[in-house]
Amino acid sequence: MNAKRLVITGRVHGVGYRAWMVHKATQLGVSGWVRNRPDGAVEALIAGDVAAVEELSRLCRRGPRLAEVSSIDEDLAEPPEEPGFHQIG
Repeated sequence: MNAKRLVITGRVHGVGYRAWMVHKATQLGVSGWVRNRPDGAVEALIAGDVAAVEELSRLCRRGPRLAEVSSIDEDLAEPPEEPGFHQIG
C-alpha cells in the first residue's frame, strides 16, 4: 500500500475541494482523510494501490471547477488506520 500526505495551497477553501476529493477518492478506492487547515491550505492523507494514489494526486493538481491550486507538497506517510475516505471538519 502506498500512502502520501498532501498539503494543497491556492484557492482551495470555500470551493467544495474537500467534498470533491471525498468523491474522487471513493471512486478510486483510496483510503484516508481530507481537512481544511487554518493557514488556508487543504491537507489530506491518501492511501491505496500505487496507481490509484498517483491518479488522485494528479487530479488534486486541478481540483474542482472553482478551485485554483497553486502548489501541492507531497510526503510519504503511514496509511490510515480506518478504511474509507473521510472529510474532517
